[in-house]
Amino acid sequence: MGSDHEARHNWSGIMTGAQASGLPALYTREILSGLVTAVADRLGDRVADAVGRCMSDTLARTITRHPDGTAFVITGDIPAMWLRDSTAQLAPFLHLAGQDERLADTIAAVSRRQQASILHDPYANAFNDGPTGAGHRDRTGDPDTGQSAWVWERKYEIDSLAYPVQLAYDLWCATGRTDHLDTFGRVARTVVGVWRAEQRHHEGSPYTFERTDCPPSDTLVRAGRGPEVAFTGMTWAGFRPSDDACRYGYNVPGNALAAVALGYVGRIATEVLHDDALATDAAALRSDLERGIREHGIVPGPDGRPVYAYEVDGRGGVLLADDANSPSLLSLPMLGWCAADDPLYAATRDLILSDANPYYYSGTAASGIGSPHTPAGHVWPIALAIQGLTTTDPDECRRLLDLILATDAGTGAVHESFHVDDPAVYTREWFSWANSMFCELALQAAGLRTYRRRCAGVDARR
Repeated sequence: MGSDHEARHNWSGIMTGAQASGLPALYTREILSGLVTAVADRLGDRVADAVGRCMSDTLARTITRHPDGTAFVITGDIPAMWLRDSTAQLAPFLHLAGQDERLADTIAAVSRRQQASILHDPYANAFNDGPTGAGHRDRTGDPDTGQSAWVWERKYEIDSLAYPVQLAYDLWCATGRTDHLDTFGRVARTVVGVWRAEQRHHEGSPYTFERTDCPPSDTLVRAGRGPEVAFTGMTWAGFRPSDDACRYGYNVPGNALAAVALGYVGRIATEVLHDDALATDAAALRSDLERGIREHGIVPGPDGRPVYAYEVDGRGGVLLADDANSPSLLSLPMLGWCAADDPLYAATRDLILSDANPYYYSGTAASGIGSPHTPAGHVWPIALAIQGLTTTDPDECRRLLDLILATDAGTGAVHESFHVDDPAVYTREWFSWANSMFCELALQAAGLRTYRRRCAGVDARR
């Protein structure tokens, strides 16, 4: 193939605008061209062009390197860094990190920034690039949420702590480097401490969140404490990965991701930090979360088969549903919680990919999982990508890849959501997380998504 094959691709996005990430345009071409060419060989030029465009966009327009050795990642059309999103945005690049030190340096810089953000405020979900005071601020009449000028928003979500642990672990696993782990012991202790405190949220947690004059999804009831819960062993969250308030206090996929992340903490604590106490604490909490999920998070489905609930409260409240945002029930194999052919997961998958899930929508253009975060009847490409990444059927994987390509409304970008009958009706013009999840699906379909298999040794398969 060589240069003739390469010339068929539009490399303009790869060749321009990468200075913000600290990677020169030519270098950006060098690290991506081999991967994109391999995708073209296996899946065709159309898929390869989209992968090249999405990955180069992430490097060129979302990442800003700083002299202190950190890097800030915006989500796309919102100038803030979500701890969850920034991890997902870098996922496709982990396949290349072991091949080039400069790309690994960029990922390490993002990991350092995530860890510093957790140490600044472990209850925040999104941060500013400095103490700018930007973002969703407390308004006149709102109770004080303790939000600093560094914080864009202070909605507490379990995954905001779990995903940075995952990125730090994945980079170490993919490259063997440890220079981004200088503060990891402090960060991990902070994460374990918060998750421990939130096992008994109403007894000792310092966290409240209350807004006035807003949709119910943007505030917590009971003066910002959230709905009542009973102890289950799981850890509490105020908000879902969608940034919407939990109906019940224990988000099951969030707890599953936390359990997996604690396995990562234990391995780093043992093999890198030589901190047996941290490893022991992480293992004990992981055991609590796993037991809580087993005893409270698995419930009878509509057909009588056991399934995972999306949320529970330990008092009888159960939500059978799934949201497009990850961690989700659909994403459990991708997170490392279980195998894709696990019978309990298969039963759950059948439920959430059906009308029994209130956020599942079907139309003339697509069918898939949406979210109350966006209008009814809108499917999220992120959920379509996760469906493809967790299927055991290669044909379904490729079908979903083609579906995402076919529903971009001619924009060349993957949107947050689109209407199931009309993809030209969509939300968010530029959403980097969605772009990266499409790339992960393409790499999966091409047999090039390899680093996760190399890192699978501590997965908490249940």
